[in-house]
Amino acid sequence: MNLCRVLGTVVCTEKHPVFVGRKLLVVQPVNERLEAMGHSFVAIDNVSCAGAGDVVLVLGEGNGVRQLLEDKTAPVRHCVVGVVDQVSLGGA
Repeated sequence: MNLCRVLGTVVCTEKHPVFVGRKLLVVQPVNERLEAMGHSFVAIDNVSCAGAGDVVLVLGEGNGVRQLLEDKTAPVRHCVVGVVDQVSLGGA
């Protein structure tokens, strides 16, 4: 699982049947201090309430995502599984 910030949505006129009716989001991985790191990628929004600027939890393991979508042939690897309200770092 990765923390990511939603950068925006993907709009497609033609898409694989698995994606029909599902929102696709462009997400940017972030560290525990919410600083951008790595490359952005596309993830299916499984919570249906994430939007630009939100910090989300992304499952990045294809088999787990296919189980969530209940389709073992889905061509997908990343799925938003939660919206993060707060990140707290332990301290002294």
